[in-house]
Amino acid sequence: MSYRILPCTPEGQRAIAAAESLLPAFRERADAADRANAICSDNYTDMQRSGVAAAFVPDELGGMGLRSMHDWNLLIATLAKGDGSAGIAISMHLSATRGLAGIYRANPPGSAPHERAKAYLEAVARRDVLICSTTTERGTDNLHPLTEAFRTDGGWRIEGAKNFVTMSPLATHIATNVRMRDSDGDHIANVLFPMPTPGVEQLGDWDALGMRASGSQSIRFAGAEVPADALRKIGPWGQWSTPVLVNRTLANVPLVGAFLGIAEAAFDHALEGQRQAPGAAARPGVATALAEMEIKLATAQSILARLGVMLDDFMAATRGGVEATYAMGHELMKDYQTAKWVVNRHAIEIVSQAMDLSGGGGFMARNPLSRLYRDVRAGPFMQPYSPIDARDYAGKVLLGALPEE
Repeated sequence: MSYRILPCTPEGQRAIAAAESLLPAFRERADAADRANAICSDNYTDMQRSGVAAAFVPDELGGMGLRSMHDWNLLIATLAKGDGSAGIAISMHLSATRGLAGIYRANPPGSAPHERAKAYLEAVARRDVLICSTTTERGTDNLHPLTEAFRTDGGWRIEGAKNFVTMSPLATHIATNVRMRDSDGDHIANVLFPMPTPGVEQLGDWDALGMRASGSQSIRFAGAEVPADALRKIGPWGQWSTPVLVNRTLANVPLVGAFLGIAEAAFDHALEGQRQAPGAAARPGVATALAEMEIKLATAQSILARLGVMLDDFMAATRGGVEATYAMGHELMKDYQTAKWVVNRHAIEIVSQAMDLSGGGGFMARNPLSRLYRDVRAGPFMQPYSPIDARDYAGKVLLGALPEE
């Protein structure tokens, strides 16, 4: 059993304990869901029943009241030790509910934003709402969404398409970023509305190397009409701004936790296999390979734990990011990219070494390592910034050359 980073809040302890109780069932279901290339609905029923899906819902509304980013990272890492697809998928939902909880707390009771957020959060606690979140579009990036919201007499009309809409086959609602233009300029906005809205088309096209049970199909919006209060402006289109930097960092950091969880699962599998193999310690290279995996795992765990503490400190010092400066936003994004690069690289190497130790058995589809080997490769391409771009970005921030786009 690999060393665990420990939660730092009572709410985190509760959420992670609930997640740990789900792991045996997740592991038992993972192979069949992967083979079927289909999302496993039982996993999400379990996460709702256990309270994991309502982790960020304030306790007075029926949830766990989680606020710590550090503990959110650990929650996703824990779930991913059972099934990486479930870990990344529920993280999208938790990202949306964390944002709603922030709106609920930041606005006075009786105000429209407070009451709308409250209604959503109570529905999450009742297990009536699962939210899939997405920003990805083919041929562009997070700063330049091409999906657009057009003003109508009653609200907004959404036109465009999104890829990698994780958990969408089961989601009751969808949250995404869009382009929105008005008299004040050209903006990035967030929009949240029910999945069954006319004009929302699920394309059923998910067929990938790994994360096959994540339900990350594409969604097309063809004249989807949503209410006026479904949309919230975030920042200028095509440019980094403090709100977009903070939003993108906080929403995406826990996904890094999923790949740490996959690496931990692979390490545990490899270590247990070698402990049960007669004479493993005497075989040339086995002890060295395990030690190398341990060092990489400790490095990945350490940097993610460091980042979690930094994020919690940042949230406390800036009133949830509201008082952050532009430079602080880039510093936050730089620290996230550093941790993402390290964890993803080491996670891939750990799973690969576990495959080496397993021999031909690990190459068989029935071996969990074959799934972990494919799932872990999803880490580097997740936005923002691929490994090719991340180091250049981090270096520019260190030099004070803060990127604008």
